[in-house]
Amino acid sequence: MALNLTINSSNPPLGALLAAEHVKGTVSVSVEEGKDNKLHVSEEVQFNDVNSISRYLARVAPSLGLYGSSMLEQTEVDHWLEFSARRVCGQANLTPALAELDKALALRTFLVGRSLTLADLCVWAALKGSGEWQAIVSQGGAVPHVCRWFSFLSSQVPFASVGKKWAATKMADSKAAEEKEKKADVGKFVELPGAEVGKVVVRFPPEASGYLHIGHAKAALLNQHYQVSFKGKLIMRFDDTNPEKEKEDFEKVILEDVAMLQIKPDQFTYTSDHFPNILALAEQMLAEGKAYIDDTPPEQMKQEREQRVESPNRTNSVEKNMQMWEEMKRGSEYGQTCCMRAKMDMSSNNGCMRDPTLYRCKNQPHPRTGTTYRVYPTYDFACPIVDSVEGVTHALRTTEYHDRDDQYYWLIEALRLRKPYIWEYARLNLNNTVLSKRKLTWFVNEGYVDGWDDPRFPTVRGVLRRGMTVEGLKQFIAAQGGSRSVVNMEWDKIWAFNKKLPVSCKKVIDPVAPRFTALCESQVVPILIPDAKEEMKEAAKHPKNAEVGTKAVWYGPKVYVEGADAETFAEGETVTFINWGNIIITKIHRDGSGAVSSLEGRLNLENTDYKKTTKITWLACTPRAPFVPTVCVNYQHLISKPVLGKDDDFKDYINKNSKLEERMVGDPCLKDLKKGDIIQLQRRGFYICDQPYEPISPHSCKESPCVLLYIPDGHTKEMPTAGSKDKSKGQTAGKAVKEEPSSQAKGKAKSAPAPSSTPAPTAAPAPTPSVAGDPVAAFNRVVAQGEVVRQLKTGKAPKEQVDAAVKQLLALKADFKQLTGHDYKPGMAPPTASPAPPPATPAQPSPAPDATACPFTRVAQQGELVRRLKADKAPKDQIDAAVKELLARKAEFKQITGQDYKPGMAPPTTATVPAPTPGPAPAAESPPEANVAVLHNRVAEQGEVVRKLKAEKAPKDQVDAAVKQLLALKTVFKQLTGQEYKPGAPPTATAPTPTATPTTSAPAAPAPAAAPATHDANAAYERVAQQGELVRKLKSEKAPKDQVDGAVKQLLALKAEYKQKTGQDYKPGAAPAPSAPAPSAPSAPAPAPAPTPSPGQPNSPQAQALFSQVAQQGELVRKLKSEKAPKEQVDAAVKVLLELKGQYKALTGAEYKPVSAPGAPGGGGSAGEDKSRKERENKSEKQGAEGGGRRKGGDKTPANKEGGANAGGGAGGEGGPKKQTRLGLEAKKEENLADWYSQVITKAEMIEYYDVSGCYVLRPWAFSIWEAIKDFFDSEIKKLGVENCYFPMFVSQAALEKEKSHIADFAPEVAWVTRSGKTELAEPIAVRPTSETVMYPAYAKWVQSHRDLPIKLNQWCNVVRWEFKHPQPFLRTREFLWQEGHTAFATKEEAAEEVLQILDLYARVYEELMAIPVVKGRKTEKEKFAGGDYTTTVEAFISASGRAIQVCVCVCVCTTPPL
Repeated sequence: MALNLTINSSNPPLGALLAAEHVKGTVSVSVEEGKDNKLHVSEEVQFNDVNSISRYLARVAPSLGLYGSSMLEQTEVDHWLEFSARRVCGQANLTPALAELDKALALRTFLVGRSLTLADLCVWAALKGSGEWQAIVSQGGAVPHVCRWFSFLSSQVPFASVGKKWAATKMADSKAAEEKEKKADVGKFVELPGAEVGKVVVRFPPEASGYLHIGHAKAALLNQHYQVSFKGKLIMRFDDTNPEKEKEDFEKVILEDVAMLQIKPDQFTYTSDHFPNILALAEQMLAEGKAYIDDTPPEQMKQEREQRVESPNRTNSVEKNMQMWEEMKRGSEYGQTCCMRAKMDMSSNNGCMRDPTLYRCKNQPHPRTGTTYRVYPTYDFACPIVDSVEGVTHALRTTEYHDRDDQYYWLIEALRLRKPYIWEYARLNLNNTVLSKRKLTWFVNEGYVDGWDDPRFPTVRGVLRRGMTVEGLKQFIAAQGGSRSVVNMEWDKIWAFNKKLPVSCKKVIDPVAPRFTALCESQVVPILIPDAKEEMKEAAKHPKNAEVGTKAVWYGPKVYVEGADAETFAEGETVTFINWGNIIITKIHRDGSGAVSSLEGRLNLENTDYKKTTKITWLACTPRAPFVPTVCVNYQHLISKPVLGKDDDFKDYINKNSKLEERMVGDPCLKDLKKGDIIQLQRRGFYICDQPYEPISPHSCKESPCVLLYIPDGHTKEMPTAGSKDKSKGQTAGKAVKEEPSSQAKGKAKSAPAPSSTPAPTAAPAPTPSVAGDPVAAFNRVVAQGEVVRQLKTGKAPKEQVDAAVKQLLALKADFKQLTGHDYKPGMAPPTASPAPPPATPAQPSPAPDATACPFTRVAQQGELVRRLKADKAPKDQIDAAVKELLARKAEFKQITGQDYKPGMAPPTTATVPAPTPGPAPAAESPPEANVAVLHNRVAEQGEVVRKLKAEKAPKDQVDAAVKQLLALKTVFKQLTGQEYKPGAPPTATAPTPTATPTTSAPAAPAPAAAPATHDANAAYERVAQQGELVRKLKSEKAPKDQVDGAVKQLLALKAEYKQKTGQDYKPGAAPAPSAPAPSAPSAPAPAPAPTPSPGQPNSPQAQALFSQVAQQGELVRKLKSEKAPKEQVDAAVKVLLELKGQYKALTGAEYKPVSAPGAPGGGGSAGEDKSRKERENKSEKQGAEGGGRRKGGDKTPANKEGGANAGGGAGGEGGPKKQTRLGLEAKKEENLADWYSQVITKAEMIEYYDVSGCYVLRPWAFSIWEAIKDFFDSEIKKLGVENCYFPMFVSQAALEKEKSHIADFAPEVAWVTRSGKTELAEPIAVRPTSETVMYPAYAKWVQSHRDLPIKLNQWCNVVRWEFKHPQPFLRTREFLWQEGHTAFATKEEAAEEVLQILDLYARVYEELMAIPVVKGRKTEKEKFAGGDYTTTVEAFISASGRAIQVCVCVCVCTTPPL
């Protein structure tokens, strides 16, 4: 195979030449000079890129090892090829690249491996062609290792010969390119033909009939570029050839616009200055018979030109033409019907050459010449004359004038004038815009815009008024350069330039725009912060640029926030007020419609953790700094259709709602803004001040608001809206996550069991409520329905659906109030099981707390009274008295219960909180077993939701809401059962009895302790549990280490206190047994004291201490893993954990079981929690196949029921899972195939999940399986004569339609590309769902007769099928690696033979490479491949599921080729 390498001598690819020099002994390579750098392999295969040429040459001579000897070395070679192309070639500053290169060569002779590779060739070539490198080498000492390496290679024969022959040319061109780069702007500007420095003259000739638009700006800036580049001359000429359009006012504005663009012409002229000369040249043409006067009516003339019919006047004599010309010059009635036409070529295919008009007669006076003339030249006639006379060397014109270029040069030759050079560039076309002055004038005259400087207009003044900076506009125009490619551009690109200006630019927006605040006037919500004082402080106008200055920020007890922000708050939530600090929302008030009407909060400024809080803008309400009335204006496109066709009337696509105004309350500092100031309204965007604020006028008695225009930033988005951005993003991202909890909430709302509301036998009779059910069930229904409403709002459900859910919520709240006598409030403690007293009568608006109620209820009622008094702004003495009473109630509560009262805490049970009245407390009714089990499952489900949200890092507000609901359910559970919720099996429904049983976990059990001691133990246990929950929350939220350490330290102190009071270690899920004074205790049979355990027994002190050590070490391991600590640190901690477990087993003779405290009853309850945690981590997309994900949730409850209350915590009653390191498989293939399969591929780290569902990252050890298969199969099919090829991954709609029979089974799964950037494609393009859709059309071309057969081609590629049913790695994915071969034979026998050969190879892949037994067979007629004669298949049997899986197919398609 002979290769031909063509070299551009002005830009020789040294790297490719070196590669050719090295392989010429192995491969035949010819080198010749030409126009472009190109490697010609065949007619179909050619390479133009230098690196691609080098790679190909290296690969055709593999024995030389130029492309590395292994995959790792090939990767390194690719790195250095990229390095040479991006970091060295054409770079002005090589210092960083050379430093990196010097470091790499410090201990190496070659860049890759132990021999010469492409890496050395290309990097050496890049340095050889760099002028800066030559300067560094001459100085010496800067990069010694690079110099050594470069010198060594340069001494080798191939490098010396290539360097001597080609490097000098490369250096000269490199220097020329650097000079060109210095004088060039950011765009690509073509060189002007024949241009000489100091002699170039260009012109900018606008017509004074309107304002300049950005199309004119491009022309002006382009001319200025060449003026500056060649140190030439720029003429600004007003084209005033048409007196009807010319206006002096427009001339003035155009001059101002040019000045704004910072363009300074060298000369100002008018075409009218040359009228006498133009008139003389016109008469010269008449005299020479090169022009004639025509009186043909305009419409007839137009038709004749289209039909190429000559005018009868074309043959007029010179005398007659002169007579008619005189009529025209006098402006007579007949003369006004005539015009002068050039005698060019009426038969020309170029319509501009069919005798164009040169002069017309107009009686209207000219703005400059008055009535001196009655005839005026056309632009096409005057332009070449004035260009030539004024000395213009290069006339820059848009490509729309291309057809007139022949006309331009014809006139120059006919008049024997000096010939300027015409250079074309592309016109600037913008979507959703018209640039025609006629159309823009229509908009102004019809009142659709405010004037020529309307921000919706594409005029220079319009875009500058809207916030475009002159620098941004200039750089956008410069970026277009002198290209001739005509494209329609989006406005977003212009505005993106405006925002991305370099930092060196003084007018850059983002780093210098001061930040202010404005809130939507119709949606502000007040928030009262009593502990805030009214004051003013200075704050930076820009958080990252102190040079911008400072502004006054006012603080006070009443501030306003956006209503959309307020809707996202929850009581108890910490919110960050920008420029203030953290504030805790303590109360949310809502109106009748459920909308937030006002808020209450308290300062929490000492908390400076802002990482996971909502950030909002706000304004303080103070008479000392009143708000500034502000109007924010956002403009949309004037034209609704992006690109208007030739037949489209722009008037049919006018956007009549293109101006949107929003009234705001503004920062007091906005009153100081001046017109043209650019600012940023925080969380809204950038704005430009269009009209400054003016105070009340003595004439109109009104104040003028500050008008701000929104500046687009290049992103396609709607008008900036209010609301918390962080939360809105989180809600959108978490939509899918929320759907499951939402459905659970709905289910709970419908099927939540209502515990019996019958009073306890000894309780006093209560009034019968009018609504069936008890308060606890009503409370749960409200909580569940509230969650449904929140999920619907978060998911942006249809309004009618949200309204219906809200209506149901209000009805449930009404039921709750009727049952309990008070309103439901989010976060309130659940009510007691017995109905509350009826609501107070109107005569008693603020009832005092009931003296006979339990202390918890009395504190809660007094707290509600205090809040109501504060909300109603009651007198201070009245509030103080209520607060004093509240503190007294809290002190009483602590004295009785031994713990502090906390809002939202669970009410203490009757065993631990006796009523203040004398006498024994009434016994609680034992709840039904079914109710307890159902409620236990609901708590478990909600706990799973919380864990899932935390694992998926859902937004904080979403997690907090789920945690809040979980705590409410746990409170209800404790109230019904008299004990804390423990993960695992539900407890038996036994209420606490007055007589306590001595605990068996103490070393010696004396008589039951007195009630106060039990209270202390319970209080200590609760404090440890709460602190433990706090620690877990901090860890899951990845709080700062010092904060976590502080919480852990406090947890350990609480555990020590608990041990001191109870004599035993704290064990999660094993609360101390409650004991109360029991008069009947002496007569009750008491169990014998437990014997003192030996050290080897599980309940011995030694075993308990070792158990605690194992638990703590396990917690440390989990912490290290969650924090993604270094592997060696995790391994060391795991090693210690295993040693401790071994010690525990040696001491007790039993395996360590987490949470199961030694000797504690029911200790296995944590197995359910542990199992759910494992399920959570293995869930995601892995739950798809075999319905495994659906079974996981349903299997949990039956397993727990089977185990009972004393179950060991494991499935099947085996005493819990044996392994605790969680390093191995946790699911059994026989029990749950889907989970087992998911764990195999995830725990082996074969894949990494990706943020596009159904697409997975294959780790190297997983991809190596595919490589092994590929290597084997590829070598085998090549023995059969099959060749590899590649076909494009994109398929046209037409090609897909032709092959529709082949994709019939998966047509719904075809993925389509519909857009390019933000532009809709004219026709969608499919992503390859299977290869034959691309291959068969090519085969149809290649196979013309039997002589073209056989064709044997194979393709290794990837295909995309957009699976929607449970994607699963390696089985059901949306993109997967693919092998597909297609062969064509002349006879059916040959095809059938190869089908069986390939089928055998497929079977060998599974049996020999993967040790999977398979069965070869033939598909039924219904199952066969669409369009095929028959289909053979290889399938494997999955014993665990009893199903087969198809692993590959081979199809025989019989058809008759065209002959």
